[in-house]
Amino acid sequence: MGALTKAELAEHLHSELALSKREAKAMVEAFFEEIRACLRENEQVKLSGFGNFDLRDKRERPGRNPKTGEEIPISARRVVTFRPGQKLKQQVERYASEGGFGKQD
Repeated sequence: MGALTKAELAEHLHSELALSKREAKAMVEAFFEEIRACLRENEQVKLSGFGNFDLRDKRERPGRNPKTGEEIPISARRVVTFRPGQKLKQQVERYASEGGFGKQD
């Protein structure tokens, strides 16, 4: 199973919407830049039918150096989380129940 890249998204826009390759690449970049900008401003990103990107603050917590076993603190930080929407969950579940995952092409 591969991964979808920004280049593949741009290629899909190019072929499906008859955009030039330059326009398609610019559209993909603009889309992701808008998401990044909203998250920088502490805004939630809601993509209807797909899911939500949120920021969460994680407190400092104890951790362990895996090589030495030494206890070290893991510093507080802000992380981006993604929660899939109901429609996306249903589509993935339907695809999985039809045997779509794990197939070798």
